Amino acid sequence: MPAELEFSADDLAQMRFAVSPMWEVGTSFKLLNSGSGHPVHRRWIEQVRPRVATAGLDRGWLAELIRPASYVPDFLNPAPAGPAPTLAAELVGILAAPADRVRRDLDRLRHEQGRLDTRLRTLYAQPSTHMARVTEEIETYWDLAVAPYWARIRTVLDADVFHRARQVAEHGAVHLLNDLHTSVGWGDNALRLGRRKNPLSREAAGTGLLLIPSAFTGPVPLTRTAPPEPPQLAYPARGIGSLWEPGPADARALAAVLGRSRTRLLTELDTPASTTRLAQRTGLSPAAVSQFLTALRDAGLVSPHRAGRSVLYARTAVAEALLIAACG
Repeated sequence: MPAELEFSADDLAQMRFAVSPMWEVGTSFKLLNSGSGHPVHRRWIEQVRPRVATAGLDRGWLAELIRPASYVPDFLNPAPAGPAPTLAAELVGILAAPADRVRRDLDRLRHEQGRLDTRLRTLYAQPSTHMARVTEEIETYWDLAVAPYWARIRTVLDADVFHRARQVAEHGAVHLLNDLHTSVGWGDNALRLGRRKNPLSREAAGTGLLLIPSAFTGPVPLTRTAPPEPPQLAYPARGIGSLWEPGPADARALAAVLGRSRTRLLTELDTPASTTRLAQRTGLSPAAVSQFLTALRDAGLVSPHRAGRSVLYARTAVAEALLIAACG
């Protein structure tokens, strides 16, 4: 039998969307930690997995907390306070998690896995002391694996929210809920979750509903319940299939404005890259690449991201929009 979450008029009135960096951290790390490939995210995995391994994140706190095909502790996904919180804001929420909630989540993890590894036993004993180590590792993972790609990911997530909001405006909330996923449906004032194994009640879930589009969730929606916070439903966002497809390459119109070399660098940054790598690809000298990247950064078109000893440059959302407009 599918799990059912009953709705009152107040619950529907409190339903909202949010884009959550921490949901992308947890689901993407689980994908990397599985050791397998993925038909959609293969390009991202090939680029990111070596960086994560070099940083030792495949054997750290996150590797113990986020296991493949296993429960992810709820304290890692505090309810977003607004429609698009920053990672820093969500880390504040993680650090503020009460000790009893952390231990309750770890008890569930121990029940599923049979045991807790050494790091998690110390976290269980002293949550307030060791949670800062967890958030520091999350920040490192974000810088290596998500931040260089965030503009592209965020574009897909924002487009999904815009589409869903228009569905509500044109057809109503019921149409939206029935269209989220084949395993999700609405009927008799309740939301049916066909893939959820455990029962779900309003008393155990909190009020309202928080809908979170995700790039890495996988083929089925995921739920998180930790009252009094609203229940969270993370679902696969529309447009994920084209997330890593190469962007437009013919940007001659933009070159007339930015210059050929700067435009060439922007098109090469379809994949985040270092100054050295860009010099190898374009034939420009490293000094020239560095100078052009500085100009593009000052114009808000590229952003630097630390990856170990290297700095990776990535296109910003503004640059993505310029390229699409120039090549459209």
